[in-house]
Amino acid sequence: MFKGSMVALVTPFKDGAVDFDTLKRLVDWHVEQGTHGLVPVGTTGESPTLSHEEHEAVVETVVAQAAGRIPVIAGAGSNNTIEALRFIRHAESVGADAALVVTPYYNKPTQAGLYAHFKMLHDETNLPIIIYNIPGRSAVDMSPVTMGELAKLPRIIGVKDATADLARVCAQRITCGPDFIQVSGEDATAHGFNAQGGVGCISVTANVAPKLCSELQEACLAGDYGRALSLQDRLMPLHHAIFTEPGLCGAKYAMHRLGLCGEEVRPPLVPLTAETRLKVDDGLRSAGLLN
Repeated sequence: MFKGSMVALVTPFKDGAVDFDTLKRLVDWHVEQGTHGLVPVGTTGESPTLSHEEHEAVVETVVAQAAGRIPVIAGAGSNNTIEALRFIRHAESVGADAALVVTPYYNKPTQAGLYAHFKMLHDETNLPIIIYNIPGRSAVDMSPVTMGELAKLPRIIGVKDATADLARVCAQRITCGPDFIQVSGEDATAHGFNAQGGVGCISVTANVAPKLCSELQEACLAGDYGRALSLQDRLMPLHHAIFTEPGLCGAKYAMHRLGLCGEEVRPPLVPLTAETRLKVDDGLRSAGLLN
């Protein structure tokens, strides 16, 4: 169920509030464009600045609008284990297909602490859990050994790997086994990640170019890495441009240029600089999305 191009869905805002009408339209658009899964309220969904009530309302809205057409992996991470437990239980109650749980940030737990965190979430809930390992943001890196121990638990089913270390995919295949789901958390290396044993990407760029991202992932899954590489070449300028500043800001600006949603973000994030806007425009043209 969890493979291919899964979008790290933005949370659209209008006048400071969540724009639920636009959110619903985005869900329908992703289904039409061939996106393979929806991942609301991750970092790209601005989870750090959503209230708990907003977080849960976004998950519920996305699940309801998707209506089983494609899977929904609900962002449910926190550096507070009890808070993460609340989010997973809510996601389960509204019908999400899985939970994406980031390694606890700021606290810097040991490997034993990471294991305890995820084991408690596993034992106290029934949803499949995908680990989100992003040491650049969380300041802690789950080792392949720790991940291998967690992979023995029946509902710890995979990892969104944002280490940007392609050798890590192979190391995790050794400790977690070849059936453990590994998806990339970085658009720029998604093609190579799949060649090493990955089965997809939770993508920021898919907010902007879902059809191209899904075609790339489908080519990889079919073993057609030549076609996938040509698609990656087409997308790479857009990947780089979107991540010149925080990726969700780049994605929202690009979506605004394509008439998909507003570019409003919540502080402490701010809209893109004029220079970066020009880079994103160039990236959109390179991908064939803007004249």
